[in-house]
Amino acid sequence: MSDATTCTNCGAAFTGPRPKFCPACGQETNVRPPRLSEFVQQLGGAYLSTEGALWRTLKLLLLKPGELTRQYLAGRRKHFVLPLRLYLTISLITLLAMRLVAGLALEEPGAIRIDPKDGEYSVIALGSEHSAGMKDGKFFCIGLPQWLCKRLQRRMDVDAAVLQREIAEFSKRFVSNIGIGMFVMLPVFALLLKLVYWNRRLHYTEHLVFALHVHALWFVALLLSLPDQKWVSGLAFLAVPVYTFIAMRRVYGGRWWPRLARAGFVALVYAVVLSIVMVMVGLWTAIF
Repeated sequence: MSDATTCTNCGAAFTGPRPKFCPACGQETNVRPPRLSEFVQQLGGAYLSTEGALWRTLKLLLLKPGELTRQYLAGRRKHFVLPLRLYLTISLITLLAMRLVAGLALEEPGAIRIDPKDGEYSVIALGSEHSAGMKDGKFFCIGLPQWLCKRLQRRMDVDAAVLQREIAEFSKRFVSNIGIGMFVMLPVFALLLKLVYWNRRLHYTEHLVFALHVHALWFVALLLSLPDQKWVSGLAFLAVPVYTFIAMRRVYGGRWWPRLARAGFVALVYAVVLSIVMVMVGLWTAIF
């Protein structure tokens, strides 16, 4: 430890009695080994407290659809968690919970029982002309590129025990990769909003803020639907379109029917693109 008359952080000399904090860099001068309680305090201060920013942000996000975006676009940002940080935090927590739930489900007795010699198992099915899987103990690959068929065969043309482990690992990896797919959908959603609200003269990045907030709420709804409670899952599923529609009203304004038409167009295109992205995520998970 450095001399008590100098700062251990920046080396600045203390002209009088040692102060509690260094006048040059601000670090505490009484340096001692860290305590376990300090780590807990640091965690709470960095991620949970932030002067109440997280709780203030979540309250506004959940109870007033679209108001968090309005506050941000109006320039009132200091007391709220920034959009990208909020989205990443909520999505990470949700995906970790999904991975945990998927792992527990796969570990249940009898959750995965496969005999490659009995029946047909397709891991990729893009119509009758594009599929791959196992049939009567033999690997088949129809209408897919040769390089893709070879990679899939190396994963699937194995004994039953190995195949069961592969399927279990595939499920876990797929959940992990969903986050990448949803992150790709963010700019797509913002672009669709830019198209349908072209007359609002908003920048693309302003639509992206709305997309981040809405997707964060969607992940909250997904998190709430993970427990095996059908009524909770039903309410969470219903909350997604209702919340988004109300949020669009608060942020973009407009009359009922034009807003409904815009929302319908965005939902339709988004669903199509999301389906394609999820197929790509599935292929990526199966190949790599």
